[in-house]
Amino acid sequence: MEPLAFKIRPKNLAEFIGQRHLVGKGKPFEIAIAKKHLFSFIFWGPPGVGKTTLAKIYAEALNAEYHQLSAVSAGKEDIKKIIDAEGGLFGPKILFLDEIHRFNKAQQDFLLPFVESGKLTLIGATTENPSFEVIPALLSRCRVFVLNELSDAEMEEIIKHAGFSMDKEARDWLIGMAGGDARQAIAMIENTHKLYGEVTIENLKNTLQSKHLRYDKKGDEHYNTISAFIKSMRASQPDAALYYLARMIESGEDPKFIARRMVIFASEDIGMEDSGALPLANAVFRAVETVGLPEAGINLSHGAIYLSLASKNRSVYHAYLATISDAKEYGNLPIPLKIRNAPTKLMKDLKYGEGYEKYTKEDLLPEKIKGKRYFH
Repeated sequence: MEPLAFKIRPKNLAEFIGQRHLVGKGKPFEIAIAKKHLFSFIFWGPPGVGKTTLAKIYAEALNAEYHQLSAVSAGKEDIKKIIDAEGGLFGPKILFLDEIHRFNKAQQDFLLPFVESGKLTLIGATTENPSFEVIPALLSRCRVFVLNELSDAEMEEIIKHAGFSMDKEARDWLIGMAGGDARQAIAMIENTHKLYGEVTIENLKNTLQSKHLRYDKKGDEHYNTISAFIKSMRASQPDAALYYLARMIESGEDPKFIARRMVIFASEDIGMEDSGALPLANAVFRAVETVGLPEAGINLSHGAIYLSLASKNRSVYHAYLATISDAKEYGNLPIPLKIRNAPTKLMKDLKYGEGYEKYTKEDLLPEKIKGKRYFH
């Protein structure tokens, strides 16, 4: 039986709700479809705002051979099968790659020549900034379309289109819960109707509570779980850290988000107490980039255990905060002349760099804050 989201998915731009800055009359995506312009592009935006739907509408409009993969589970062999398969004789081959940020550098490198040669037209979809998640060579061959979170009015229109009656209180609660994610709202309506027959606010809440490992990347569980992970490492409790790490991975959290927080933790909470922590955390991040899940979970666990057991010292973090505070309070204080750069004769005549000694013990802070000590 087809899911409700599939049944009510728009077939063309006239039926599509939201993203008027892209699909409205005379807007970029509307023009591309009207002119049947074939090119590779990436949709960047939050979950449930129409990335997959727009990809299908585009492929249909161009009479293309459409393939869809998720970067979470797909690999090089899946791409090769699409390339090698017969077809594409009367229309282009379009690959919609969901969660393209989950492809590591090697996988993206493999994809690049097929996009360059035109054997594949790529439509990527990501919730993460493609500037950081897509290799420059691939990104330069794709246009990036930014999709926005759906407004409450747009969400209300989509919910009404689902075809189930509910009162205003239930509809308002559902809009607030979904947080601009139409897919989540539609799934909630469908599951509630299957479980209870009637879509009321009480039944919606009961359905929500029955979901297994609910984890909204923009909601409380996202922040609560990463907070618990960090605080477990800070308390030197590797078992608790590993548990919260596993919860995040199993719930679909981006492993690079976790690895980035570990890199920050290495300097913020460990710092000079164990200077090996930062290189190790960076190595974990690199491993996540190159290996990918599920195996990268082992690298993340390795890092979490090391950071948990390392001695803690927040002096680097406190020094940073103190210097930021003074920089904001005092503004651009005059830099002592002897440590200024002097690339021209005029600057030398003005005594820039005069008397500079490489290994001086003299205080080199600006005059107004001489004697300040930030690092303890």
